[in-house]
Amino acid sequence: MNIDIEEVKEWFRIADDDLYSAKILNESVHRPYEIICYHCSQAVEKYLKGYLVYNGIVPKKTHDLSFLNRLCIDIDENFKDIQKLCDYITTFANTRYPHRHETTENDVEFAIKATENIKRIKPIANLKNNF
Repeated sequence: MNIDIEEVKEWFRIADDDLYSAKILNESVHRPYEIICYHCSQAVEKYLKGYLVYNGIVPKKTHDLSFLNRLCIDIDENFKDIQKLCDYITTFANTRYPHRHETTENDVEFAIKATENIKRIKPIANLKNNF
């Protein structure tokens, strides 16, 4: 199996940028809750896809974090610990379209903390630390 480490690094770099963007928007005067949560869902998606790519799995184009996390669980059971977080955050994947999910300040705080926890899950953190 040929793993493109640079591609994996890029997945994680963009995920970090999405999380950073969510945090910056959360500190702004106008806090667009939906967009902040959307950036969190995008970050989680990229952390999971980066992990999958590292493990030789080319993930299909999807924003379903629950599905992506189940693929990660098949590789490492530590991902079971974040399944509920993924189930929750995946609801924000489509907030940039009409008929959005109603999003509150509590959702924003939870989404940012959950994304940080997902970033720190052992399999992802270990990978990122090895680069």
